[in-house]
Amino acid sequence: MLAPQNHAVALDLDTDTNITTLTPQLSNMATTEFISLTFPNASNELQPIPGAGVDIDFLVRYARSLDDYGYNYTLIPYGSTGFDPFTLGATVLAKTRNIKVIIALRPNTLYPTVAAKALATLDQLSGGRVVVHFIAGGSDAEQAKEGDFISKDERYGRLEEYIKILRRTWQSKEPFSWQGTHYTFQNFHSDVVPHHKTIPVSVGGSSSEAYRIGGSLADIFGLWGEPLKETKDQIERVYAEAEKAGRSDRPRIWVTFRPITAETEELAWAKAHRTLDALTKHTANGVGKSTADAPPPQNVGSQRLLDIAKRGEVQDRALWYPTVTATNARGASTALVGSYETVRESLLDYVELGADLISIRGYDNFNDAVEYGTHILPAVRSDIRKRYG
Repeated sequence: MLAPQNHAVALDLDTDTNITTLTPQLSNMATTEFISLTFPNASNELQPIPGAGVDIDFLVRYARSLDDYGYNYTLIPYGSTGFDPFTLGATVLAKTRNIKVIIALRPNTLYPTVAAKALATLDQLSGGRVVVHFIAGGSDAEQAKEGDFISKDERYGRLEEYIKILRRTWQSKEPFSWQGTHYTFQNFHSDVVPHHKTIPVSVGGSSSEAYRIGGSLADIFGLWGEPLKETKDQIERVYAEAEKAGRSDRPRIWVTFRPITAETEELAWAKAHRTLDALTKHTANGVGKSTADAPPPQNVGSQRLLDIAKRGEVQDRALWYPTVTATNARGASTALVGSYETVRESLLDYVELGADLISIRGYDNFNDAVEYGTHILPAVRSDIRKRYG
């Protein structure tokens, strides 16, 4: 099957701006790192296994493969029906040498003083290999499943307090009290200090409040894969909020993609259409990430992806949007489709925009992670060294 005729779209973002004018800090490119996502069993979006439990052999093999292939981080996701990220993260850290875990955390699920100690304990055990990624909560229905009924704006206000409490806990040598809108406690002190005295904090989102809190407080800000122009606009908004907050630094930018790649363009596009057929089938049968009768997503990030999908199937070099519409934009869902060379060049486009962290995970989880580790990560790192030193 041949690629769509428009898959090699010119990279001019408007009449006066092209990719070379978007480069913010070339000196930071040498620090570009890669993120995967941890899966507790062999179930995936192409071949879902409803009700699958933890497969310890799979989990360990997967985590060690990420370590061996040079991924820098793996995200341990959170969902109201899913496994506990702290427990999975501890297992990954115990069975690997270098990879860092990113613990996804919803503030409504764990009191901040407890979370500060839990994260610091895990960080000590691993020698400083822990990051925390906050999910403010983009769906009222999902939040309500675990007893959280405050509004989205209130959830972001709670997240702001939460981050400040964590940082205060890790830095304070004396007991301190807190009286805020969402949390109140007296004379709290923790003897559990992170390995490096603090733990990197990640925030994601596409709303104004997400940009404000992430720009002002986060060490890392996460974005879903959007076209270059929209990504540039979002990065600039985050940076503007950091400057407004009086920061002397800026959050590192994390961008997420779902690459579908192969040795040639033709093989990659054939694989992409097989993937789309499977996702569409599972959605229709109610066993995928979304269902055919699912309501429109409430979170701004998913709404943005669906709006962009209406402009056409392919944006820029290889950013493919049918996977977005097939899953109702549930989570990170934009694919990069093409040969190994095309996908590498596409990732480098985002590195040039300022993406310090590139998250790539596929639909055939284990095999795709190995394929990226073999054909994508080493080549992108080599290209960065050659181009920017």
